[in-house]
Amino acid sequence: MRGGLALAAAAMIVAGCATPPATDTKALLVAQANAWDQAIVRKDRAAIEANMHAAFFQISPRGERSSRTEFVDSLLDAKLTIDPYTVDDLQVHLHGNTALLTATTRMSGRYDGKPFSTHYRYIDVYLREAGAWKIVSVQITPLAAR
Repeated sequence: MRGGLALAAAAMIVAGCATPPATDTKALLVAQANAWDQAIVRKDRAAIEANMHAAFFQISPRGERSSRTEFVDSLLDAKLTIDPYTVDDLQVHLHGNTALLTATTRMSGRYDGKPFSTHYRYIDVYLREAGAWKIVSVQITPLAAR
Protein backbone atom coordinates (compact mmCIF):
# COMPACT_ATOMS: atom_id res chain seq x y z
CA MET A 1 0.00 0.00 0.00
CA ARG A 2 2.75 2.44 0.94
CA GLY A 3 4.52 1.85 -2.42
CA GLY A 4 1.25 2.50 -4.26
CA LEU A 5 0.78 5.86 -2.50
CA ALA A 6 4.34 6.87 -3.27
CA LEU A 7 3.85 5.97 -6.94
CA ALA A 8 0.56 7.91 -7.09
CA ALA A 9 2.19 10.94 -5.45
CA ALA A 10 5.11 10.78 -7.88
CA ALA A 11 2.68 10.60 -10.83
CA MET A 12 0.82 13.67 -9.56
CA ILE A 13 4.08 15.62 -9.18
CA VAL A 14 5.21 14.69 -12.70
CA ALA A 15 1.78 15.61 -14.13
CA GLY A 16 1.91 18.97 -12.36
CA CYS A 17 5.34 19.70 -13.86
CA ALA A 18 4.42 18.56 -17.34
CA THR A 19 5.19 20.92 -20.17
CA PRO A 20 2.07 22.48 -21.67
CA PRO A 21 1.16 21.30 -25.16
CA ALA A 22 3.03 23.13 -27.93
CA THR A 23 -0.16 24.82 -29.14
CA ASP A 24 -0.72 26.35 -25.68
CA THR A 25 2.89 27.53 -25.50
CA LYS A 26 2.72 29.00 -29.00
CA ALA A 27 -0.51 30.85 -28.18
CA LEU A 28 1.04 32.19 -24.97
CA LEU A 29 4.12 33.44 -26.85
CA VAL A 30 2.01 35.09 -29.57
CA ALA A 31 -0.06 36.90 -26.92
CA GLN A 32 3.11 37.91 -25.05
CA ALA A 33 4.75 39.22 -28.25
CA ASN A 34 1.59 41.18 -29.15
CA ALA A 35 1.47 42.73 -25.68
CA TRP A 36 5.15 43.69 -25.99
CA ASP A 37 4.51 45.37 -29.35
CA GLN A 38 1.67 47.38 -27.80
CA ALA A 39 3.87 48.35 -24.84
CA ILE A 40 6.52 49.59 -27.28
CA VAL A 41 3.99 51.78 -29.13
CA ARG A 42 2.71 53.33 -25.89
CA LYS A 43 6.26 53.61 -24.46
CA ASP A 44 5.44 51.65 -21.33
CA ARG A 45 8.90 51.08 -19.83
CA ALA A 46 7.70 48.67 -17.13
CA ALA A 47 5.83 46.46 -19.60
CA ILE A 48 8.68 46.53 -22.12
CA GLU A 49 11.27 45.55 -19.52
CA ALA A 50 9.03 42.91 -17.91
CA ASN A 51 9.19 40.91 -21.15
CA MET A 52 12.97 41.15 -21.43
CA HIS A 53 15.63 38.79 -20.14
CA ALA A 54 18.45 40.39 -18.12
CA ALA A 55 20.95 39.32 -20.82
CA PHE A 56 18.90 40.81 -23.70
CA PHE A 57 20.68 42.28 -26.73
CA GLN A 58 19.62 43.45 -30.19
CA ILE A 59 21.40 43.21 -33.52
CA SER A 60 20.38 46.17 -35.67
CA PRO A 61 19.86 46.22 -39.44
CA ARG A 62 23.44 47.56 -39.71
CA GLY A 63 24.84 44.69 -37.66
CA GLU A 64 25.40 46.78 -34.53
CA ARG A 65 24.82 45.22 -31.13
CA SER A 66 22.75 47.11 -28.54
CA SER A 67 22.42 46.23 -24.88
CA ARG A 68 19.13 45.90 -23.06
CA THR A 69 19.46 49.43 -21.65
CA GLU A 70 20.41 50.94 -25.02
CA PHE A 71 17.47 49.19 -26.72
CA VAL A 72 14.90 50.36 -24.16
CA ASP A 73 16.31 53.89 -24.08
CA SER A 74 16.08 54.13 -27.89
CA LEU A 75 12.42 53.07 -27.80
CA LEU A 76 11.64 55.64 -25.11
CA ASP A 77 13.50 58.49 -26.86
CA ALA A 78 11.24 61.58 -26.69
CA LYS A 79 11.98 62.26 -30.38
CA LEU A 80 10.51 58.86 -31.42
CA THR A 81 6.83 58.14 -32.01
CA ILE A 82 5.87 54.71 -33.39
CA ASP A 83 2.43 54.29 -34.92
CA PRO A 84 0.42 51.18 -34.06
CA TYR A 85 1.61 48.41 -36.36
CA THR A 86 0.72 44.88 -37.34
CA VAL A 87 2.84 41.78 -37.56
CA ASP A 88 2.45 39.53 -40.59
CA ASP A 89 3.18 35.83 -40.99
CA LEU A 90 4.15 35.28 -37.35
CA GLN A 91 5.61 31.83 -36.82
CA VAL A 92 6.67 30.30 -33.51
CA HIS A 93 9.34 27.59 -33.51
CA LEU A 94 9.81 25.76 -30.21
CA HIS A 95 13.08 24.08 -29.27
CA GLY A 96 12.89 23.01 -25.63
CA ASN A 97 13.34 26.11 -23.46
CA THR A 98 14.01 28.28 -26.50
CA ALA A 99 11.46 29.77 -28.89
CA LEU A 100 12.14 31.57 -32.14
CA LEU A 101 9.44 34.00 -33.28
CA THR A 102 9.74 35.17 -36.88
CA ALA A 103 7.56 37.58 -38.82
CA THR A 104 7.48 40.71 -40.94
CA THR A 105 6.39 44.18 -39.88
CA ARG A 106 5.66 47.46 -41.61
CA MET A 107 6.35 50.20 -39.11
CA SER A 108 5.83 53.92 -39.43
CA GLY A 109 6.06 56.90 -37.16
CA ARG A 110 8.07 60.04 -36.66
CA TYR A 111 11.55 60.76 -35.44
CA ASP A 112 12.32 64.33 -34.46
CA GLY A 113 9.14 65.37 -36.30
CA LYS A 114 10.14 63.67 -39.56
CA PRO A 115 8.04 60.72 -40.81
CA PHE A 116 9.63 57.33 -41.36
CA SER A 117 8.43 54.03 -42.74
CA THR A 118 10.20 50.69 -42.68
CA HIS A 119 9.45 47.11 -43.66
CA TYR A 120 11.52 44.37 -42.08
CA ARG A 121 11.73 40.70 -41.14
CA TYR A 122 12.76 39.87 -37.62
CA ILE A 123 13.59 37.03 -35.33
CA ASP A 124 12.92 37.28 -31.60
CA VAL A 125 14.58 34.68 -29.40
CA TYR A 126 12.74 33.80 -26.21
CA LEU A 127 14.17 31.75 -23.36
CA ARG A 128 12.11 29.97 -20.71
CA GLU A 129 13.61 30.18 -17.22
CA ALA A 130 11.81 29.43 -13.97
CA GLY A 131 8.61 28.86 -15.95
CA ALA A 132 8.59 32.31 -17.59
CA TRP A 133 9.35 33.20 -21.20
CA LYS A 134 11.59 36.26 -21.67
CA ILE A 135 12.92 37.77 -24.87
CA VAL A 136 16.69 37.45 -24.91
CA SER A 137 17.55 38.70 -28.41
CA VAL A 138 16.10 40.53 -31.40
CA GLN A 139 17.54 40.76 -34.91
CA ILE A 140 16.02 42.88 -37.67
CA THR A 141 16.63 42.61 -41.43
CA PRO A 142 15.21 45.32 -43.72
CA LEU A 143 13.16 44.12 -46.69
CA ALA A 144 13.53 45.75 -50.09
CA ALA A 145 10.70 47.98 -51.27
CA ARG A 146 8.45 46.30 -53.81
